[in-house]
Amino acid sequence: MRGSVGVIVGETSPLQFKFMIHGAVGRGDYVKVRGEGKSWILAQVEEIRRSNTAYSIAHMERGCTQTCREWVVADARVIGVPSDGRIRSPATPPRPGEEVFAADEKMIAAALGLSKGDMYIGILKGHDLRVELDANTLVQKHCSVLAKTGSGKSYTAAVILEELLDKGVALLVIDTHGEYGSMRYPNREGDFSRFGVKPKGYNITVYTPANLAVNPRADRPFRFDGLNLSARDISRMLPDDPTNGSVALLYEAIAALKAERESYDLEDILRQVERSSSKSKWTLIGQLEQLLEMGIFSGEPTRPEELLQRGHASVIDMTGVPQEMQPMIVAKLLTDLFEARKLGRVCPGMVVIEEAHNYIPERGTGKAASTSIIRTIAAEGRKFGMGLMIISQRPARVDKNVLSQCNTQIIMRVTNPNDLKALSKGLEGMSSELEEEIKRLPPGTAMIVSNEIERPIVVNIRPRRSRHGGVSTPIVMTEQGVKGPAPRREPQKGPGVFLRKVLGPRGA
Repeated sequence: MRGSVGVIVGETSPLQFKFMIHGAVGRGDYVKVRGEGKSWILAQVEEIRRSNTAYSIAHMERGCTQTCREWVVADARVIGVPSDGRIRSPATPPRPGEEVFAADEKMIAAALGLSKGDMYIGILKGHDLRVELDANTLVQKHCSVLAKTGSGKSYTAAVILEELLDKGVALLVIDTHGEYGSMRYPNREGDFSRFGVKPKGYNITVYTPANLAVNPRADRPFRFDGLNLSARDISRMLPDDPTNGSVALLYEAIAALKAERESYDLEDILRQVERSSSKSKWTLIGQLEQLLEMGIFSGEPTRPEELLQRGHASVIDMTGVPQEMQPMIVAKLLTDLFEARKLGRVCPGMVVIEEAHNYIPERGTGKAASTSIIRTIAAEGRKFGMGLMIISQRPARVDKNVLSQCNTQIIMRVTNPNDLKALSKGLEGMSSELEEEIKRLPPGTAMIVSNEIERPIVVNIRPRRSRHGGVSTPIVMTEQGVKGPAPRREPQKGPGVFLRKVLGPRGA
């Protein structure tokens, strides 16, 4: 038949078959073959082998010069038979001798479930087929973006955030390196025409738990309400796991303050602890002084209702915050936010955590005060309308309880053996072929694994609409100056002047 790219050879099964190639076929391509009746079976090429008996070792040793026919054989994995918007496994294997054809994009989209979504992520590798994920599924059932440094994980995460903001989803981003504030500006670089996107800026507010002098890129300081804190609230914020003696001291100090006055703050608690005769008070005093020095409980508190607003992203930029304090800030922030969501005080939304291995480390790789609340959101967030996206360059160091709750996993290039092993444990149907594919993924290309998609797919991620803020600073110098492009700088803004010029009045 005209248009065929090969013919099935050898033994077949309902799960796989081999075919001899005589057309244009590459690794990862989708093909189809006739099944029982008039139905088509969709399959994907997993491996291609080329052989020529004239160039075997035995022939070469005998000095044979005659040429033989070259054979190119492909291994194809059966995906299934598309039927009424679903896909089913074939009851019988395809017949040897049947011709194999390149699958059309309509069949691929229907079989893989790519046409059901409303979030445009990119284009299926090797095709001009748009890949669209379902926004509700991604938010409600959580998502992870995993890749080694430099593979584009933050860029890809921002593409997802753009789609969610366009759908009116409220976002809270824990930004370790200050990369997401640039989303307020339109992008200037990318193949926009090929992917069919237009540059655009988004409604972003950047908060700093430090202060505006330390982090001038931020729009506002982020602060907790420091009045009438409970012993439990303070225990979550302490740099190290508090001892039973420290917790008892906190309860005693707070009980004494409540008996004396209607309201108290962290400084009052510190002074009350200093009056104690207990020898274990000194460790607690040092920890309370560290909290006070941060200033996180001073000034006007940031309300949870302010952080989650539809179609708006609140970015908590951790620049200038000591590493050991960051998980404690995240612990209280997410606890307050989740409690407010359960009470209906804030709208549904999604929490995005960059460098997740710092906030939910796997057992044996470290401790973090934020682990417990993030596990709780992963397990119970769907019931209360709070989604979770975790982003990490070290999958092996991320808590497996949380990773396993992520229904959608977006994986870019990973080469570390421990990280690959962690992915293999966490992904159903992970094969050695998929593992090799992950090791070879080029920058800007991702493998998407989801229960909503019939099998893992490889996608060329679309350009961002907003400006990328995660550009590495060049270090190596040449005679002409800096080697490579100079780092892009965000325009410096005075007290809201530049921001108003770009975005208009606050809230526009």
